[in-house]
Amino acid sequence: MDRQQTVKSSLMQELQACWRGMPYRWIFVLLLAAWGLFFQMLGNSTFGYVDTPSLFGWMYNAYNAPGSDDGHGNLIPIVVLVLMGWKRHELMSVPKGVWGPALGLLGLATACHLVGYLIQQPRISILAFFLGIYGLMGLCWGKAWLRATFFPFVLFLFCIPIGSLAESLTFPLRMLVTTISVGISQHGLGIDVIREGSRLMSPDQRFVYDVAPACSGIRSLISLLALTTIYGFVVFRTPWKRLLMVAIALPLAVAGNVARITSVIIAAEAFGQEIGAKVHDGAGFITFLLAIGCVAALGVWLREKPAVGPKEDSVA
Repeated sequence: MDRQQTVKSSLMQELQACWRGMPYRWIFVLLLAAWGLFFQMLGNSTFGYVDTPSLFGWMYNAYNAPGSDDGHGNLIPIVVLVLMGWKRHELMSVPKGVWGPALGLLGLATACHLVGYLIQQPRISILAFFLGIYGLMGLCWGKAWLRATFFPFVLFLFCIPIGSLAESLTFPLRMLVTTISVGISQHGLGIDVIREGSRLMSPDQRFVYDVAPACSGIRSLISLLALTTIYGFVVFRTPWKRLLMVAIALPLAVAGNVARITSVIIAAEAFGQEIGAKVHDGAGFITFLLAIGCVAALGVWLREKPAVGPKEDSVA
């Protein structure tokens, strides 16, 4: 326990030293507070949906509403701060200073928020809020800092709730998953399955399932996309490897959901509707773990050699 406390105390002291080493840090804090107050007082105009002028209040409701698929938005700011803390030595080594052109980012963020406010689209305002923070950092700490923090800031895109927009994503995913699963069952396994839209059934009606929006794989897709983005940032330095790790999320999510639906068809054909439903409830976790295993295997295959510094001259 003493060792844990020592490590924790050492880490806190190091983080405090890093913060004290940041130029214009209190100016940044004041500007950030003013920017946040702006979105607290004039952040949301959709009072018919959430009766609050605060963008943060609207976000909290979107993340924590019953049945919401956007609960991960609560965790993303913490994840970004942890990643920046983990990369603190790299970030402290970049040159810092006032960079006037960052005012352009702040102006763009303000314009985006005004558009979002006028057309009652808080999602645009969320993007504007985080873009403004990015601009404030560039203003106080420079272009090199923006380059070094770009990738973790991309994670704030996951703070934009999908909500009712999910249907435009879930419907194609449902159709794709059901089509592939039926094809595997019919042509690969010899199981006669009838598909009517997103409904799957046997000719004798022994089992009937509907691949509902919740079963489209959108949750696993978003979770995998967040995980692969973080994994790519932490493990790799090469941009194309990072992008590949991000891109692998979609095929893995589709493959996992196909495996899940196909296993349901197999179980229902062999043991009936009730067993198929139980397989449906339990297979999601297993397929997600397999997807994570595939991500780890790809990471091992793409692993990079550690950076090697200049050799020191030997002393006789």
